[in-house]
Amino acid sequence: MRTFVVGDIHSGLKGLKQVFERAGVTPDDQLIFLGDYVDGWSEAVETVDFLIELGNSHNCIFIRGNHDELCLEWLRDGKDNPLWLQHGGGATLASYEKADAQTKRNHIQFYEGLKNHYVDSNKRLFLHAGFTNLKGIEYEYFKQTFYWDRTLWELARSLNPKLERSNPDYPKRLTHYKEIFIGHTPISKTTVAQPTRAANVWNVDTGAAFKGPLSMLDIDSKTIFQSDPVHQLYPGEPGRN
Repeated sequence: MRTFVVGDIHSGLKGLKQVFERAGVTPDDQLIFLGDYVDGWSEAVETVDFLIELGNSHNCIFIRGNHDELCLEWLRDGKDNPLWLQHGGGATLASYEKADAQTKRNHIQFYEGLKNHYVDSNKRLFLHAGFTNLKGIEYEYFKQTFYWDRTLWELARSLNPKLERSNPDYPKRLTHYKEIFIGHTPISKTTVAQPTRAANVWNVDTGAAFKGPLSMLDIDSKTIFQSDPVHQLYPGEPGRN
């Protein structure tokens, strides 16, 4: 069994299907999705429908992203967030205009069931954005941090690579997990980039909402699979560019 971690999709279902085909994904593989399933391209409803069906046939773990929470607040609670609409929510709203009531109920259930984080048996942590508590995720006070924080990636990137984990100056929050896998902060919005490691943190968001590909990483072998740049799969659409 392979375990894949999947970066931010942002309604780019065509990219997801393409990267699955290139990786030869089977029901024997475990799939860990890092969130932000919607907001960007035109197939928000189709993407969530696909993921719901995928969860019925494959071993999937779905992490909550900030865009998923914003969509849920609009879909379930009617919250009209202008900032959300400016950052991909407009395309999602248009997609849901074609959805019937049962589809919307199914999607609300999907969004509500997303996990804020997941830790596997090898102490590898998966979450959308980050956390700030020095003691680890169990002590994080504000759950929104898990899908909004950018300081974890900033910390990992700024860390001196020669600093040993045993050094007392090594960041405490990085010591609790063998590896950490995140999305949320695109490695690049304008060029094709690959998942990148800094310290023990892997960022798998390669800008699929903008001009980058959708990426999937085998967490054991570190083999990378990518779609074409997703904007090429949706000609004439702006995405989040």
